[in-house]
Parts: sequence; C-alpha cells; structure tokens
Amino acid sequence: MTNLQTLSTNGRCTVEALPPLHILQSVQSAVRTGLSAHPKQLPPFLLYDHRGSNLFEEICRLPEYYLTRTEQSILERCAPELVARFSRDMDLVEFGSGSSIKTRTLLDALFSNGHRPTYRPVDISHTMLNASTTALVSEYPELMIKAIVSDYGRGLEEISRQRERQKVFLFLGSNLGNFTPLEAVDFLAGVRRAMTGDDLLLLGVDLVKPLAVLLPAYDDAAGVTAAFNRNLLVRLNRELGADFRPECFRHEVRWNQEVQAVEMHLASEGDQLVSLPAIDLKISFLAGETIHTESSHKYTSASLAQLCAEAGLAVERSWSDPQNWFALNMIVPS
Repeated sequence: MTNLQTLSTNGRCTVEALPPLHILQSVQSAVRTGLSAHPKQLPPFLLYDHRGSNLFEEICRLPEYYLTRTEQSILERCAPELVARFSRDMDLVEFGSGSSIKTRTLLDALFSNGHRPTYRPVDISHTMLNASTTALVSEYPELMIKAIVSDYGRGLEEISRQRERQKVFLFLGSNLGNFTPLEAVDFLAGVRRAMTGDDLLLLGVDLVKPLAVLLPAYDDAAGVTAAFNRNLLVRLNRELGADFRPECFRHEVRWNQEVQAVEMHLASEGDQLVSLPAIDLKISFLAGETIHTESSHKYTSASLAQLCAEAGLAVERSWSDPQNWFALNMIVPS
C-alpha cells in the first residue's frame, strides 16, 4: 500500500496525499487500458484536473443543472433532523468534496447544536481541496480538518483505521452514479467495512425523470459541459505529451435505457491518429467513433435499495424534493 505524504499542516488543517508519481502511474494505466479497449472509454476521474474542477463548479451553477440546487434545498430542510442522529464528537467524512459548498449546511447545523466535528474530505483534486479547506478553516474557527488527496479507495483505507468516534460518510451530488453498478456495490461495500457502531452514510442520488430534464443538464446551451468534457483531452496532452486536437472531438450526450444512465462521449469528427508518447501508444479513430468519458446512473427507490442490500447496507430514511427529482438517503448497516 502506498503511504500518504503530508503536503501541509497549518494549525487546524492537515492535508495528506498520494505521491505524484503514484497518481501519474494511475493516469497512465487508466489511459492505456481505456483507449486500447473496444469501445474506447476513459474513467471520469480524469475529468477533474484543476481546470476541470473549476469548470464543474461552473456547471453546478447553470440553470440546466438542477442537481446541485435541488440537493441543497433538501439538505437545508432536513439538516436539523440529520444532526440529531450525529454524535457530539464525530468525523464528517466526505468523498468528492469539491468546494464543500453543501457541506457548509451540515457544518452550520452541527456547530449551532453544540457538535465538534472533524472534517475529513477526500478528493482527487489537490488544488480544489486545498482551496476549500483553507476557506473552511477561516469560516469555522473551531473546525479541525484532516484532508486526503487520493482516489476514494485509498481514502477509505485510511479513514477505516479510525474506530473511536462516530463516522458520518457523505457522498453527495449523485457521484455514486459515475460508477458502474458493480463499482457502486464495491464502493458501498468498502464503506460498510469501514463502518462501526452507529456510523452512517448520507448518500445523494439523482432519480429517473423525463429526458427533457435529464439531457440538458449534461449538454447546456452555454457549452460549459462540452468544454469540461474536452478538457480531458487537454489534460492528456499536458500530462502524457499526447497530440489530441480537442476541437476535432464533438461533445455527445446519450441516454442508455438499459442501464438507466446519461452517458457523455467525445466523438471524433473524422478519421485521425493520436500519439501518446509518454505511454508509447498510438490510437486511431474512425469518423464518429467515440470515447465514453462518463456515465451518470439514475435511480429509483427500488434500485437504490437493491444496490445497498448487495453491499450489506439499508436505506433507513429518504428525503426528496416536491418534484421527486433527487433523493437524499440515510444509509445504515443492514
């Protein structure tokens, strides 16, 4: 197991990370495997370099992207009820924390009710995590932060060692939907193994709804999501010396009825050959051929319950919005 390195310790905030070489090797392996596959695909974590993370924050503010504001409204409504289940001294563990905007709703409720949480965000983007933790330390004078820059699996390994305090896991924004069903079960099972006593998982999931609402959320009129998708190629050019021409790839959004997911693709505008010298790889594209870059699975109460059951978990309570577009779920060991 690769040891985490301490990047910074500043009073109440500690940031640890996987070594840069480990991260680079993970990128190289994922790109080699994904672009050599048929059909071609790349894992969604590659979308979140510094620029990609900032573009995603912009996406969250778009009128078409209902997910963030809908989940936020649910959190604001149910936060007092949630906090009543939390221990006074507890660890708030968040996966894919990003700028931690929604987390502030819970922190406000916790501190106003006399809780003293330690915040433990896990995110793949060092720049985003550093910015968000710096802001939180300033905003909450009593907050302790122990942040981890890594993938979720490595973060779970580290956090599972803490067994003394209650752990409340946060996985918001319907990030679970980026996993395949098998990957989702594996992740949830990992959370279950890390749970002890009265630990909880607060899980936000996007629900199945009309395509007229779903598809524009991933193909906005301003083209921000298209820029977010193409930025993946810019990252490969920078980190692997590739010669992708992002303008020669078209952003495409599809609904996959079989797996109940919105898919993002990058479609080649013509026949072309791309070189990736850092991994000694040349990849040819036919006109119209795509790279599948992200899936966003949508759920029903039944499909989520089944997923949790396979991981040894159960939905204790669920909150939704008036339109039933999104659900926030309290998950416990079954």
